[in-house]
Amino acid sequence: MSDTWAFEDAPNVACFTVKFIMNGAEPILQVFHDEDDGAWQMLPATGAAVSEAMIVGLGQWVQLDQTLAELADLPLDWVAWRGRKNSPWLRRPTSQLPVA
Repeated sequence: MSDTWAFEDAPNVACFTVKFIMNGAEPILQVFHDEDDGAWQMLPATGAAVSEAMIVGLGQWVQLDQTLAELADLPLDWVAWRGRKNSPWLRRPTSQLPVA
């Protein structure tokens, strides 16, 4: 891992994700930085079932996808997303997400 760790959170902070991202079947296309507990969620575009959930360290994610370092300053209660793995990250407060 780089000596220039950009996140305020430690590399071993737990991040929520799903098995099919971790096994490489789908890329991370959404990143949530939760307001209530500061947790990070690394998700596919379609969301995920609780039965697929797992926890992975933030540092491990940054090693696997170095573009995540661009989100080190993502404020609490914001989301970042992209259309595909190599697209640029876009950001906005989660309060501005469309209601399902």
